[in-house]
Amino acid sequence: MVYISKVYTRSGDDGGTMLATGERVGKDHARIRSYGDLDELNAAIGWLRAEIGRVQAGFAALNFLSNVDVELQRIQQELFNVGAELASPGIEPGTHAIAQRHVDALEQAMNTYNEALEPLKSFVLPGGGPVGTACHLARTVCRRAERELVALGHIETVRPELMKYVNRLSDYFFVLGRACAKRLGVAETLWDPNTV
Repeated sequence: MVYISKVYTRSGDDGGTMLATGERVGKDHARIRSYGDLDELNAAIGWLRAEIGRVQAGFAALNFLSNVDVELQRIQQELFNVGAELASPGIEPGTHAIAQRHVDALEQAMNTYNEALEPLKSFVLPGGGPVGTACHLARTVCRRAERELVALGHIETVRPELMKYVNRLSDYFFVLGRACAKRLGVAETLWDPNTV
């Protein structure tokens, strides 16, 4: 159980912070950067969920978005579990650890969303209305988080399930952005290499 009585501690004023193990490291340590980017991703997902909450559309689109919102809420919880594991080096992951079933769930969601989408003939530019744009922002933050996780993996052990999960999650946001744009009737902008 987490208990926070006050937010500031002054212990980080020297540029250091404490891992869940009690070990102190610099705030620029690869481990801190990796779960810091995941925290930023979680905030981007919160913004995406707020955009979903602002949508005014017909029943079918609202029902679709309601299901997406439930999925995103679950993903936010999963990301906190990833961050908790990264903050606890050397401690065996608990029962809430990311496993292959979490990766499978993302793949299944993508397969479902992708069924209604036309194959791409060019790259999609970030956009697709407020919800689609928020999906693309989450995708790019997720890619940065993945790069930091890879960097951490070069110097410390990172479970393969975490790498797969974060990699698949960025793909998920790409497909979700396309699916939301289609459901909301917002045109996507494709990359035209001939535009100058």
